Amino acid sequence: MDLKEEKSIGGDPAAHWYYISKGRAIKALLGPEPISSVLDVGAGSGVFSKMLVEEGRAESAVCLDPGYEQEFVGARSADRISYVRKVDEVYADTVLMIDVIEHVDDDVALIRDYANRAKPGARFLVSVPAFQFLWSSHDEFLEHRRRYTLEDLRRTVEAAGLTPVRERYFFGLLFPAAAAVRLAERSLAKGEKPAESQLRPAPEWLNKSLVAIHDIERAALFPFNRIAGVTAFCLAEKPAALAQEKTAA
Repeated sequence: MDLKEEKSIGGDPAAHWYYISKGRAIKALLGPEPISSVLDVGAGSGVFSKMLVEEGRAESAVCLDPGYEQEFVGARSADRISYVRKVDEVYADTVLMIDVIEHVDDDVALIRDYANRAKPGARFLVSVPAFQFLWSSHDEFLEHRRRYTLEDLRRTVEAAGLTPVRERYFFGLLFPAAAAVRLAERSLAKGEKPAESQLRPAPEWLNKSLVAIHDIERAALFPFNRIAGVTAFCLAEKPAALAQEKTAA
């Protein structure tokens, strides 16, 4: 999760409609299965790991980001949530890669690196920005390399050696408005618009309204949505075969 994006809202991300709604979508995809430990790759402030731990969905979490300053690591780490700049082994049963792989040139290699070090049966939840035609100054601001369809994401996850379990689009109700705004931006600005985040602080009434709208989407549309959305998710797992191949090598 990009700290630049979190800073653009000017407050606590855990209180913003976007992070609340996305966090609830993450919990819905992970399901009721108990989580012993989470490795949150590219965690930023660790907002989603904190949601899982504080709500009792996960026993502990390690938030990993090579960009952490030592002061940040020392001030934030606690008994159940720790912040680190690297890990040698992946002991977690659940690995989050939330809005991470679109930032790197070799997305397959990034996922494979953690998949190779994880134990068989470990689950990976990956989210990415959806649809290349939605590319905008927001992507430039966040230094994205690409956006994905569900099929793109599935191929990437499979190439990294994982087995996809569930794939969904989210923020589908925002999709028509987002498409209209971003296509208009590209048409009118002619590439001259400065890179900037499109995520903004929201007044309380709007914040609550958007949370409620996406609660409805999560209940009624999310379980079946393979059509359109602003975000794409893939829940995958490491098969035993991958561990066996690594041992044999």
